[in-house]
Amino acid sequence: MQSGSNSPLSGLGFAFIAFGLFATHDAIIKALGQTYSVFQIIFFAMLFAFIPMAVMMLTDQTPANFRPRHPWLVLARALLSITAMSAAFYAFVQLPLAEVYALLFATPLLITALSVPLLGETVRARRWAAVVVGLVGVIIVLRPGITVFSPGHLAALVSAMASSLATIIVRKIGKEERSAVLIVYPMLFSIILMSGTLPFVYKPVELPALGLMATVGLLSVIAQLCNITAYRFAPAAVVAPTQYSQILWATVYGAIFFAERPDTMVAIGAAIIIGSGIFIVWRESRPDVSEQSPVLKSSNPRFDAGPSPRPRGWWRRGRA
Repeated sequence: MQSGSNSPLSGLGFAFIAFGLFATHDAIIKALGQTYSVFQIIFFAMLFAFIPMAVMMLTDQTPANFRPRHPWLVLARALLSITAMSAAFYAFVQLPLAEVYALLFATPLLITALSVPLLGETVRARRWAAVVVGLVGVIIVLRPGITVFSPGHLAALVSAMASSLATIIVRKIGKEERSAVLIVYPMLFSIILMSGTLPFVYKPVELPALGLMATVGLLSVIAQLCNITAYRFAPAAVVAPTQYSQILWATVYGAIFFAERPDTMVAIGAAIIIGSGIFIVWRESRPDVSEQSPVLKSSNPRFDAGPSPRPRGWWRRGRA
C-alpha cells in the first residue's frame, strides 16, 4: 500500500465515500423517525453495528486492548457521544436535513473555542475571528425573532456542543487509549442506555423498517472505516474539509425524498459556517500556528477513534 502522503486522491475518494454514506445514513434516520422513536432507532442501529465490531473483537486475543486507561473520561466521552447522536437524530427528524447540517457544522468552531480552557491550545486572533464569523453564520441560520426556535434547533445545537466536548476528550486521552476502547465503549453504552428506553417508546418493527435500521448500523461502520482509510492515504488538512460535502447530499436527499426546498438564508449561513471551518482547518495545518490542532486532528464525531490507525489491527492502537 502507498503511504498517505503519496495518495491524496485516494484519500479524497475514500473521504467523499465516507461522508456520502454518513449522509445516506442520516436520511434513513429521518425517514424512520417519522414512525419510530430515535431511541428505538439508535438501539437497533447500534445493535446491528456492533455485530461486525464483535467479529473484530473475537480476532483480538488480548483483553488488555479493551481495558480503558482513563475510565471516567472514556465514560464521559461515551455519554457525550450518545447525547450528540440522539440529539442529531432528533434534529434530523424535526428539521430539513440541510438546516441540521448547517448547525452541526458549528462543531469545529466550538472545538476551537473549547480547546483554549480544556487543552491549553493557543488560539490567536485570526482563528478567533473565524469562530466569531462562523457563529454569525449560525445566527443567520437560526434567524432569532424571525423564525421560531424549535426543539429541533435546540437539539442540533446540543449535538454540536456534545460532539465538541467528546472530541476534546479524544484529543486529551487519544494518545494513551486504544482505538478499540474509543469505538466499542460508546456502542455498548448506547445499546445499554437505549434498551432502558424501549419499554416507554417501543413500537413493533416491520421487517422493511428493521432492514433499514440494520442498514443504518452497517453504513455507520463502513463509513467510519472509509474515513479512517482516507486519513491513511491523505493529510488531515486535505481530508477534513470533505465533511462539508454532506450538505450537498442533504440538499439532494431532502429535495427528492422529503420535499424540502433549499432555504436562501440557511444556504448563506451554511456557507459562512463552512468557510470559517475550512479556514480553521487551514490555519491548524500550519505547524507554526497550532500546538495540538484539535479540529484538524479530529475526524467526524461519530464513534471514531481518529484518523491515524492502519486498517489491519487499527483498533489496537491509540491515536497518533
